[in-house]
This record gives sequence, structure tokens and C-alpha cells, in this order.
Amino acid sequence: MNNTFDLHRFTLLLKRQWLEFGKIFLITLLVATGVVAAFYALTLLPLQELGYISDQLRFREPLFIIFGFLFISIIASSYFAHLGQKSKAIIDLLIPASTFEKFLAGFFFTSILSVLAFLLIFTITDWAFITYIKSYFRTGDLKELAEVKTFFSKNEIGTFAPVYVMPFTVTSVFLLGSAYFNRFHYIKTAICVMLFSGAWTYIVMNVVDVLLSGKTSINLGNNGKDTMEWLLFSIIALCTLVVLSITYVRLKEKEV
Repeated sequence: MNNTFDLHRFTLLLKRQWLEFGKIFLITLLVATGVVAAFYALTLLPLQELGYISDQLRFREPLFIIFGFLFISIIASSYFAHLGQKSKAIIDLLIPASTFEKFLAGFFFTSILSVLAFLLIFTITDWAFITYIKSYFRTGDLKELAEVKTFFSKNEIGTFAPVYVMPFTVTSVFLLGSAYFNRFHYIKTAICVMLFSGAWTYIVMNVVDVLLSGKTSINLGNNGKDTMEWLLFSIIALCTLVVLSITYVRLKEKEV
């Protein structure tokens, strides 16, 4: 049997982790569903004139970004939190699975399952309210009704490549925080993220200012835009892989 990865052993580990982590995940998911539905209900109900609906629906973008960030970061920050407690850490170390399998299980629950779960509840809630609005104004102006679209029909987020990797970047950072810090995982990780983001933004802005100072801008059209987009995607993806690698090393250090 492979000591690094075995599919049967990994499947058993996922089942075992679900029994422990699944309760926290489902409760958080239920709370998130209630919060999203409450935002829709408080903002839209009672329904006003059809012409105002498009303006009322503008809350969806900040809700999706801000609350989505909070949801996936809280899930990621709680996964390895038990490693800071000796009694629970010992139990985790006695699980007959490799460090790589434990790391993959953490990535699956925090990065894949949490992101898909949030997209699912947001999509269903949004679709339900949009369907209700259209049925309520079914005798209204067809042109105005056509303007009332679901969130992902209105916002073609798939056209911007870095969008695909950003959720994994967020979860990887907070997953590292849950493995690295022994207490107050979320707060400490959030502070580190704010400090690093501020320093990174300051450095990038100053470097760009120095490089472009006195230069004449050239419009490269869509080719230049696509190049910068994929360059940004590559940088973010590389940073995500680096953070995940550090998390794996940190888990091995915990076992030692």
C-alpha cells in the first residue's frame, strides 16, 4: 500500500472528516442560506413598481463578493483549528492516513466543497426570488421583465480569468492560518491578509509609477488586455500554489 496516497484510505478519511467537520459545515451553510435569503427579502419585499426592480437588485454584487469571502474564509479558518489543542491534535495524528491525504481532505472541504456550496445556495436563492418577481409582474411590460435577470445571467464573471482562482487563493490563505496559528485563527489570519495586501498594493503602485513615469502609453487593444488578464491569473495561481505548499509543510511540522 502506498504510504503517501491510497484512494481507499483517502475515501475513508473523507468519511471520517465529514462526521466531525460536516456538522460545522452544514450549520454554517444553513446560516449562510438564511442570511442571503434575508438580504433578498429585506431589500425586495414588499415589491414596488417593476421599473425600480433593477435598481433594487444592485445589492447582489456586494453581497456575493463580501459575504462569499466571509463564508469560504470562515470555513477554511476552522478546518485545522483543532491542531492548536493538544488533546484533539493527538487524536488527529493517530488517524491512519498520510499527511498528504489529510492535506487533500482539507483542500477538498475548504476550497472545493465550500465554494460549490456557496455558489449553489446563492444561485438557488437568487433564482427563487427572480422567479417570484417575474411571476408577480407577469402582466407587466415584457421589455422591463426581460431586464430582470438572475445574478449569473447579468454578470458574466466567467469573462475575467482571475475570478476562477481567487476563491482558492482566499481559502488557501485561511487554511494556512488555521494550521499555523494555535489560537484566534481567523482574526490573526485576517490581520496578516490586511497588512500584506496593504504592503503589496503600496509596492506595486510605486513600482508601476516608477516604470511608467514619463512614458507614452500605447493602446494594444484586446490583445494587451488579454495578456495582462492571463498574467494576473498566472501570478495569483502561483501565489495560491505557494501558500498551499507552505500549508502542507506546516502540517508535516505539526506531526513532528
